[in-house]
Amino acid sequence: MSILQRSIRIVRESGVRGLVGKALRVLLRAARVFHAVGPRIFFTRSLRKASAILVRHQPIMLVANDDAARLDWTQPAPWRDAMVTVSDGPLDIAWIMSPPGLESGGHQNLFRFIDIAEKAGHRCSIYLYTTGSQNVSIADIRSMLKSSSAYPEVTASIAMYDSAAGVSPSTQALFATGWETAYPAYLDKSKARRFYFVQDYEASFYPLGSESLLAGNTYRFGFHGITAGGWLSHKLSTEYGMRTDHFDFAVDKAHYSVTNLERRNEVFFYARPVTPRRAFEFGLLALEEFAKIKPDVKINLAGWDVSNWVIPFEHTNLSSLDISELNGVYNRCAAGLVMSLSNMSLLPLELLSSGVTPVVNDGPNNRLVSDNPYIEYVPASPQAIARKMAEVFDHPDAVARSIAMSESVANVNWSESGEQFLKALQGAMRG
Repeated sequence: MSILQRSIRIVRESGVRGLVGKALRVLLRAARVFHAVGPRIFFTRSLRKASAILVRHQPIMLVANDDAARLDWTQPAPWRDAMVTVSDGPLDIAWIMSPPGLESGGHQNLFRFIDIAEKAGHRCSIYLYTTGSQNVSIADIRSMLKSSSAYPEVTASIAMYDSAAGVSPSTQALFATGWETAYPAYLDKSKARRFYFVQDYEASFYPLGSESLLAGNTYRFGFHGITAGGWLSHKLSTEYGMRTDHFDFAVDKAHYSVTNLERRNEVFFYARPVTPRRAFEFGLLALEEFAKIKPDVKINLAGWDVSNWVIPFEHTNLSSLDISELNGVYNRCAAGLVMSLSNMSLLPLELLSSGVTPVVNDGPNNRLVSDNPYIEYVPASPQAIARKMAEVFDHPDAVARSIAMSESVANVNWSESGEQFLKALQGAMRG
């Protein structure tokens, strides 16, 4: 019999009662667990339990708790029967968004359409909504926007959203731009017509729980959705009954073109471990298999600094690149792996414009966005993806194929997407 077992027996047989006896039994139970699971697991469990007992937990989500609690989308919204209609002329448009960041592709695309609206003569105002504890510096945001080549220059005013004041009384069209901003957009006292600029199915960004539920509810708010690509439009209209239009994906030829007319011997992976829908770990599985097939091919990882991740093959960590640096990298690559588990990324079309074969996991979320014949849609098997990437290198007409890929998106431009957006917006504003 061990010392621990003898101690437990002594305590039980001694009949020690009261606080002393309770304390002894707690200590002996803890010692028994320590002995059974080892020190690492024991201390991990102990810290977790202590945190649950001692720390006061307050739920913090992207949406303010009060906004989520007082919005009842099952009842008619006060603005729904009295929304503004405009037969012609420029519009006053308010956009509620989270604070933009330097590397936020969603914000960059959002500003692209604000720029399109302004160039069409519409007046735009930006309102920033956040539940973060840190103060947001408008001056710092303006400085970031001005210094980044990924953001177009817009004239829109920028201010923090104040629920008491709401958007400007002159606002005629009010856009939610992310699930959390749909709540203040709904609750705002303005009579402006409500729109939802939807770039992804954000309910899938979270495990099943409060945030996935709250995000999914926003598609039932009665807003007019203008979505990035046809998959989202189809999904939201068929599954939620949402009125939707969509604009097609496009590519900026000023940034992406074929400059290398030699055979390429590198590949690219859009590596975003902080963005689960980009399936970083799955991509590594495929690339590990690819590296076994093509050990002499250089593998480039870009999108995030992955220096702290264990990656089981030789690679080059390019971290986060400025948009001006991407075309040079792309033109060294024959194939580019882009995993998209929700709405398709913009990268496949950008890769095509640079003469790179995009290898993308197959699914309606990707095919309904682009049916370009040069995109290689592959079943989500690491082995299948690795084989397809290897096949790309075996094309005997690799250079001619790169040129053909770029030409296939020569007429796919953002001006046409902008026209689709404006047509949807202006058509809805006529009531």
